[in-house]
Amino acid sequence: MTMIVRDLRPDVRADAEGFSETRRLALPYMLSTPESVVHTLTHAHPDAHFGQLVAEEDGEIIGTAQISVAHESPEPGQGSANIYVRPGHTGRGAGSLLLRTAEERLGRLGVTKLFTWVLDEPDNRAFAERHGFRASRSAWFLRLDLAAGSLPPRQDPPAGVELRTAADFADDPRPVFELDAEASSDEPSDIDVDLTDYEAWIEETWKQPLLDRDLTTIAVVDGRLAAFSAAYTDGGSRYATAMTGTARAFRGRGLAKLAKNDSLHRARAAGYTEAFTGNDTGNEPMIAINKWFGYETCAKEVRYVRELG
Repeated sequence: MTMIVRDLRPDVRADAEGFSETRRLALPYMLSTPESVVHTLTHAHPDAHFGQLVAEEDGEIIGTAQISVAHESPEPGQGSANIYVRPGHTGRGAGSLLLRTAEERLGRLGVTKLFTWVLDEPDNRAFAERHGFRASRSAWFLRLDLAAGSLPPRQDPPAGVELRTAADFADDPRPVFELDAEASSDEPSDIDVDLTDYEAWIEETWKQPLLDRDLTTIAVVDGRLAAFSAAYTDGGSRYATAMTGTARAFRGRGLAKLAKNDSLHRARAAGYTEAFTGNDTGNEPMIAINKWFGYETCAKEVRYVRELG
């Protein structure tokens, strides 16, 4: 059998389909569609040097890698490479070949510290450690059965608070960007993020095909955007919370919980049957909120890091 690693061809539908299906099979807790794969590749910021690699065995895509430079971090020299191989095709060298290609490419771009996410399973962790990575933080994947489960009752917003959708800001999404930027800067992460490029955010985030603006709820307090819960949907039955956050001045008032509850109720009414989300394992307040919604943990992933060079 012949195996090669190459760049994904965004203009070849079979490539996008193979990439998306491989990600879905290897990581069923995150949403991916052929359209989102192509969009992510073609709309990434140039400074990210974003790439999507595929491992192809006898013409079949069996592994994928997403690689990038952390250009939004104030600390230079950081990058990431997330690698997934189809179940049933592991142990054939696809992961190692993808990783070696990713390291060589990122190394030429000046990356000296490489991060990767690995599912918390013995073979996956052994792969990372065998290649010189060391474990750092970890995170949970959570799932909610929207079809058969029960949600907390829908809540009326308190006085002065209005629940709107991202679609309401289609003519001028800059306030949504500003809220997202502030909330994202406080998210637990190995790599600090400083979102300052509005035009890049429009291309990468606002126009992302997975983003469902009608199901993304935003809490507005006296005219100011205060909290939000961003919804991703795959055009089928699956919904995911991409990000939930609150502006610093409005924290401690339950507004993010209010927004997420509203989004979940509307997602169920729209016919979505599964909801997914993720939490840093140390983020106890958000874990408690998600358990209140009825989410159950379904998998754990571990962030690994390696010094290059």
